[in-house]
Amino acid sequence: MKVDRAQIVDEALKLLNEVGIDALSTRMLAERLNVRQPALYWHFKSKRALVEAMAEEIMARGHTHDWPASADGWREFMLDNARNFRRTLLSYRDGGRVHAGTEADPQDLANIEAHIAILVKSGMEVEFAMELLVAVDRYTVGCVIEEQAEPPPEQEKLDAAAIAFPLTRRAITHYRNYGHEAFFEAGLQMMIDGAAFRLERHA
Repeated sequence: MKVDRAQIVDEALKLLNEVGIDALSTRMLAERLNVRQPALYWHFKSKRALVEAMAEEIMARGHTHDWPASADGWREFMLDNARNFRRTLLSYRDGGRVHAGTEADPQDLANIEAHIAILVKSGMEVEFAMELLVAVDRYTVGCVIEEQAEPPPEQEKLDAAAIAFPLTRRAITHYRNYGHEAFFEAGLQMMIDGAAFRLERHA
């Protein structure tokens, strides 16, 4: 049985949701596709190459947010785009880890150019625009990795020990009650507000 690249990636994503990135192997994937492992290596020279293709497919399926027509809405777009990016990564088990360490596909350069152009039109230097895009991207990936990680055991020990430290106890209580999404939103807003302040200061 012959398999093409799209079939391999699609089945790999299904397997990812079942077993996670650590357990996923080309041997397991070959068995699922009813082919020998060398058939996979014809399309992907290593597991890393396969994971990069999986990351590209995850983005293609879920991250479809468009840029605004003018530079006036850059703040709202950056917020919405990061939220969409987060939801896309969360839609697959270990989506954050799959995406981490990857680079944009050369076919995405036109889209990246449009992203930078909007920020430049808002008054940013190219370098500043790239710094902001990378910072938000890495912040989002990091938040997703933390959110998808197994919760640490025996959290009660930390909470009990924090009783002796009233400020820390209050902060930990807030952290426990607020939740992943709310903390993501808070940090994201800080980053965008900081970028806006820097932009206004240099205007």
